[in-house]
Amino acid sequence: MAFTRILIADSSSLTVVGAETLLKARADTSITKAENGDELLALAGKLRPNLILLGDRFDPLFDTLILVERLMQITPSIRLIIMGVSTEGLFIRDLFAMGIYGYLATADDLSKCLLTAVETILRGRPYLSPTANAEYLVTMQGSYRDWQLDAEARAILRLLASGCTPSQIAAQLNLKRRRVYWVMEKMRTRFGAATNAHLINRAATEGFAGFPD
Repeated sequence: MAFTRILIADSSSLTVVGAETLLKARADTSITKAENGDELLALAGKLRPNLILLGDRFDPLFDTLILVERLMQITPSIRLIIMGVSTEGLFIRDLFAMGIYGYLATADDLSKCLLTAVETILRGRPYLSPTANAEYLVTMQGSYRDWQLDAEARAILRLLASGCTPSQIAAQLNLKRRRVYWVMEKMRTRFGAATNAHLINRAATEGFAGFPD
C-alpha cells in the first residue's frame, strides 16, 4: 500500500476524533488536522495531501464552495471528500461539478462508510454515502439537474445577502440588470424560495451565502 497523506478539516471535534480514530487503523497513513480555513489552504499547499476531508461548516469566514474552489486552485489533482449536513441534491451536484470526489452525509454512520469512501476515492472512483446518493439520484432525474450555481450566481447571491439591490449588483459585477434578475429568479427556483429573503435564508442553511471571499 502506498503512503497516504490525509488532511482533516471539520468544526466538530467529535467528527474529527471519530475520523482520526478510524483512519489510524489504516496502514501507511499520516493524518494532519487544520484549525481554520486559512490554515487548511496553507497546509494543502505545503503538504500536498492525497486526500482532504472537509466539513461543510468548517470555517464561518469561508463558504464551502469558496473553499473547494481555492483548494482546487492550490492542488488541482486533490481528492476531496465533503462531510456535510445538507442532503440537498443540487448542492451535492454542484460540488461534484466543481471536482470533489466524495460526499458523506453526516446523517449516515461515519464508522460504516468513511473507510470505504477513502479506499474508493483513492482508486479514482467517486463515492456518495447512502443518504447523499439517494438525494443525488432524485435530483439528477429532475428538470433542474443541468443548472449549476456557478461563480456568477454565487457572486450575485453574496451581494444580495449583504444588502445590495439588483441595480447595485449589476453595477458592481458589470452585468445588465435584466441578467441579475434572471439569475435571481433561477436561484429562487434552485432553492425553492418564494422571495429574496427566503432565498438568502435557504442558501445560508446550505453554508454558502453572506460570507466574504
